[in-house]
Amino acid sequence: MGSPVPLQNRITPLSELVADPARGLVYGNRGCLHDVTGRIRRRYNGKRWIACRLEFRDWQRGPLMQPGTFTELFFLDEATAFAAGHRPCALCRREDYVRFLAIWGELHRGQDRADAVDAQLHAERVDADTRRQLHHEAAFDDLPDGAFVLEDGRACLVLGGELLRWSPAGYVDRSRRPAGQRALVITPPSLVGVLRAGWQPVVPLLHPSALG
Repeated sequence: MGSPVPLQNRITPLSELVADPARGLVYGNRGCLHDVTGRIRRRYNGKRWIACRLEFRDWQRGPLMQPGTFTELFFLDEATAFAAGHRPCALCRREDYVRFLAIWGELHRGQDRADAVDAQLHAERVDADTRRQLHHEAAFDDLPDGAFVLEDGRACLVLGGELLRWSPAGYVDRSRRPAGQRALVITPPSLVGVLRAGWQPVVPLLHPSALG
């Protein structure tokens, strides 16, 4: 008997849903994206896009992508979840969520509730007309570790003086971070600000392959 066909529930930094057998280190959701047969029908459903722990309070999850439930999503790491536009869950990552709101409040005065955060993030991550992922420009020199950029059509992690190309199983193909140049940034601007503040979550910020 062959291996099970992987579900289309891995999220790339470009916010795409792909099927891959490699295991992600961060769990999350953005509403119900699948139909009764388990096929993905939409890229998102609503503005509340969250990133969670893989395990919490010994909760047992049944078969994934059941009819009428939210679509269980998996990310390589927190940096990938940020690039795709997800923020920490207020339940399973309460400490992260509280710290995230404190940093967010410094970036956006008066926004101290989840609805306001999610609305701002949605405006930064999705084009209202095309529903495609938004990108923005910034200086390479100003980007913090953990941000993602688009280089030659590929998502690359910024880490120290290097760029690491993303893959579902980990980071590959290291190259030098360009100095004195502009970057096309994938990670939403507000989440770049959170990374710049020194974000250290309870879930893995970076997959071990980034540090190898």
